[in-house]
Amino acid sequence: MGVPQTMEALRERADFIKESLQKSQIITDNMAAILGSFDHRLSALETAMRPTQIRTHSIRRAHENIDKTLKAAEVILSQFDLTRKAEAKILRGPHEDLESYLEAIDQLRSNVKFFSSNKSFKSSDGVLNHANQLLAKAISKLEEEFRQLLTNYSKPVEPDRLFECLPNSLRPSSSSGSPRKHGNDNSKSPTEHQGKSLENAVYTLPTLIPPRVIPLLHDLAQQMVQAGHQQQLFRIYRDTRASVLEQSVRKLGVERLSKDDVQKMQWEVLEAKIGNWIHYMRIAVKLLFAGEKKLCDQILDGVDSLRDQCFAEVTVNSVSVLLSFGEAIAKSKRSPEKLFVLLDMYEIMRELQSEIELLFGSKACIEMRDSALSLTKRLAQTAQETFCDFEEAVEKDATKTAVLDGTVHPLTSYVINYVKFLFDYQSTLKQLFQEFDASDPDAQLTSVTTRIMQALQNNLDGKSKQYKDPALTQLFLMNNIHYIVRSVRRSEAKDLLGDDWVQIHRRTVQQHANQYKRVSWAKILQCLSVQGGGSGSGGGIGGDGSASGISRAAVKDRFKTFNVQFEELHQRQSQWTVPDSELRESLRLAVAEVLLPAYRSFQKRFGPMIENGKNPQKYIRYSPEDLDHMMNEFFEGKTWNEQKR
Repeated sequence: MGVPQTMEALRERADFIKESLQKSQIITDNMAAILGSFDHRLSALETAMRPTQIRTHSIRRAHENIDKTLKAAEVILSQFDLTRKAEAKILRGPHEDLESYLEAIDQLRSNVKFFSSNKSFKSSDGVLNHANQLLAKAISKLEEEFRQLLTNYSKPVEPDRLFECLPNSLRPSSSSGSPRKHGNDNSKSPTEHQGKSLENAVYTLPTLIPPRVIPLLHDLAQQMVQAGHQQQLFRIYRDTRASVLEQSVRKLGVERLSKDDVQKMQWEVLEAKIGNWIHYMRIAVKLLFAGEKKLCDQILDGVDSLRDQCFAEVTVNSVSVLLSFGEAIAKSKRSPEKLFVLLDMYEIMRELQSEIELLFGSKACIEMRDSALSLTKRLAQTAQETFCDFEEAVEKDATKTAVLDGTVHPLTSYVINYVKFLFDYQSTLKQLFQEFDASDPDAQLTSVTTRIMQALQNNLDGKSKQYKDPALTQLFLMNNIHYIVRSVRRSEAKDLLGDDWVQIHRRTVQQHANQYKRVSWAKILQCLSVQGGGSGSGGGIGGDGSASGISRAAVKDRFKTFNVQFEELHQRQSQWTVPDSELRESLRLAVAEVLLPAYRSFQKRFGPMIENGKNPQKYIRYSPEDLDHMMNEFFEGKTWNEQKR
């Protein structure tokens, strides 16, 4: 294609585009005119519609306000309805349905809160006054209901029921109606005998109020607290439970005794009362007080300050009565026999100390806790002072009771039994020593025991000087020291005093036995010696039995003197006593081993001089066998009449 043709084609296309653009402008102008016309019409329509729109919005807002008002009225009416229903339940009282009654009180409180926050309500003040009056009446009825429930179900616990709550080892024997007593049979209380077994003993808390009633009492208490009636609740609970607890303690046998009351009592009566008090303390703390604590915690759960104060006020009088008896004993006149009951009392207070601190651990109970601790320390102090008194009393005992037969003195057996009992209290004594002295308690116990033994020996030395016969003096000391040594060897005191102490005192016994033989038999043995004036190997009587510077008359006189002296010794020393059979036989044998050989020798040598004369039996009255037989009657404690028979 040539250039002219191409140019022509481009011209045609340009003309076509120009024509199209002109048509598009015309259409655009026409559309703009139409739209302008619409805008004018809409503006006029909007102006015409505005009053209608305003009325419609007002109507919508009116409807919304009406809905809100209706809903508010409905809520208020529902509160009125709930108040009416609650009032009906409250007027019926809590007896029929306590749970529903408590719900009604909660509803009333809710209503009061509602109307208090809706003061704009025209009649809110009147409604509030009515609701508050109704609430006050409801709480008053609750107080009465709480008092009646607590009173009706609070009964003193009978002793038999309490005994059933104890471990088997602590229950009364079937033949007695009271706990085992610390009586005249010197039986020890369970604390000493069972020691560690009691540490794991199971105590069953008594049921003070039926379990089904406790939740009701708890709910009632909560309502009273919410109503601000804590003091009314406190007074009701304290007065009711304190009275019942005090009755339980009295039924058990506890009585308030003063120092003067204690001082006037006979020892046997007082000892029994102390034994009972030990059991009463255990029962009171582990059962009654622990039961009261649990009950108080359950009923007053969530009201800590009131709960602690209530428990303190409920128990204070009962605790005071129990502790006052202990104080009276601790302050009464000291005497040796009181040491063991003081230790028993100290033991029970130590045993219960951790439980007392747990039960009476709150600030409200601090006085009772301190009183119990004070009693424990006072008992320890009195026991230690009594211990010291005993040591001094042993040393200075001036009993004039004469032991005519030289046997073991009552003081000796008393002191030894006393020391044996002390060893039943070893752990208690060591604890007691540590109350006042931090040094080794074993060493302290050894020192005290040694001093008591020495005090006893010092006293026995003094008593031995009462005898006019020096042989009886030695026999008396031999018997008593032997009794001490034998008792120590058979008891725990041996471990404390040691083998050296035992051996030293065994030698002392032997020394007194040797002294007895020397003092008692030296003179009679002189009659059997080959010399007239004493023991010697020189002349006097010939070794062949012939007279060698001694006449037949002198030999007769020797036999007569021997007979008189031996009969006198037999008569006197058969009335003396060596109570230990082994020691008695040993002493007889020791004398016989010296006397009989000497007599046989003398009779063999000089007997023929008498036998060939007149009336030989007048001088040679006894054969060696007769003497041996008579020796077996020595130290039997026979009276003169028994010997003649």
